[in-house]
Amino acid sequence: MSYLLPIVGPDAPATYSLIRVQKARIKNQQLTCEFTEQRTDDAPPRAFTLTCQELVHPDLLHRLAQLVPHLCLLTEQLTETPDYWPEDVAEVLPTHFEPFTVTRFSVAGNGGGVTLIGQRTLCGGKVLNLTSPYVAFEDEQPTYAYAGLLEAALQDALQEVEAALRGKCTTYRQLDLFEQPEVAQLAPVT
Repeated sequence: MSYLLPIVGPDAPATYSLIRVQKARIKNQQLTCEFTEQRTDDAPPRAFTLTCQELVHPDLLHRLAQLVPHLCLLTEQLTETPDYWPEDVAEVLPTHFEPFTVTRFSVAGNGGGVTLIGQRTLCGGKVLNLTSPYVAFEDEQPTYAYAGLLEAALQDALQEVEAALRGKCTTYRQLDLFEQPEVAQLAPVT
């Protein structure tokens, strides 16, 4: 749970809200999210499902990509090697993760665990859908050795999803339908 900035936009009221994301999904570069919102601590939460029409910001795609190593281990698609994990969270994933993507995740009611859902592109171009087993973060005897890393990566992804719900998206501009050709300047021959 985190308190967020006021609702974005020029006419936004100066009220705060508490958002809890249950599910987030990226399809065709658009975010679909199930979440609850509370305007005050005393108010009951209101449930929403929202599909953003804008393209998601690259920061959200990067945060989802940071979940890919966990998806691969949890679904037993790859085995851990000395060069398995990326050196830094800010850098691009190593090449052995290229066929994999995380397309959605589902968080337990109180944020105590997660299920990752993604895809692996096979050599022939077909797509294999992958669903990880549920990973509980506060398990006394964790079944996943990297549950702490997964929880941290999930929190980063949740922050980006909340930012997207508040209006953070890719800024794009419409290109001209017909480009005006540049007129070449010819120098006179002497």
